[in-house]
Amino acid sequence: MAQWIGICGVRLAPLAQALKACVLGHPVIQAEEAPMRRRWRSWRRGGARPKKAYVWVYRTTNFVAQRAVLFDFCTSRGGDHPQHVLKDFAGTLVTDDYSGYHKLQRAGAITGALCMAHARRKLLKTHKLNGSEIAANAVALIAQLYEVEREARELQPTQRLLLHQNRAKPIADALHAWLLEKRQTLTKADITAKAIDYSLSNWRALAHYLVDGDVPIDNNAAENAIRPLAIGRKNWLFVGSQQAGERAGVMLSLIESAKLSGHDPWAYLKDVFERLPTLKNRDLDSLLPHNWKPAGKADVPAAPIAAVAAVAVPAIAEPSAAR
Repeated sequence: MAQWIGICGVRLAPLAQALKACVLGHPVIQAEEAPMRRRWRSWRRGGARPKKAYVWVYRTTNFVAQRAVLFDFCTSRGGDHPQHVLKDFAGTLVTDDYSGYHKLQRAGAITGALCMAHARRKLLKTHKLNGSEIAANAVALIAQLYEVEREARELQPTQRLLLHQNRAKPIADALHAWLLEKRQTLTKADITAKAIDYSLSNWRALAHYLVDGDVPIDNNAAENAIRPLAIGRKNWLFVGSQQAGERAGVMLSLIESAKLSGHDPWAYLKDVFERLPTLKNRDLDSLLPHNWKPAGKADVPAAPIAAVAAVAVPAIAEPSAAR
């Protein structure tokens, strides 16, 4: 069964590459990373403990019709990984304040936008720890920004930008002024000061969504895209190799993108496996989740994905790394 899934990952790799080009072709994307384990077997045999690997998630925003997500398996959290994936990307990247993205932004091709939810969490945590009224008032102002955003998310970019400028910007300016004023009353070591410093030092990137109607207020869409990975790793625990992780990334990218497009992943993958072997490269985009249309309207019975691999892909020998 593990070999079947590995073979599926190999066969679907060209489609995943086309999906990657689609995601990176958008003017605004969101990114997040999550840890996972690899090479567990060496530990079970008395060798080294399992090594930590990372999966980077690149997702289109919820403002676009063609929603898709890309999972990129990497052996470390080094900044060279997103730099390699995003080397040809020229647009706005919404992230947290991880330093691995800074080099891309300094190069000038990418505009950085930060997640307001991260700033809120730091302030809220401070309020819960020491009852800080300063942090509580800041959180209340951020809540007002999100009230505006609930209305803005249904608008077109130009209308959203106008709403941000008319209603959200005055709130954001009040928040910024409040943080500047109260920061002067706190010592550097104060926990509230540290939470405020995060917002003030990153203010331009936090407020970037106010001047670009295509940029979301936070990075929650990318964080939500990680949830299936977080749930999955509790069940399968680890990947056996870098190659296995890369193939898992291919499968996750297509399955989760199919879900974002409102498709049943089983129906989507079954149809893809039947049509992909005879499809010309120039028609590959027609099988991307946001472009896909089923070949027929007949109901597709539920069955495990291993059955698809067994039927649609020849049972050829694969290296053990496919597990």
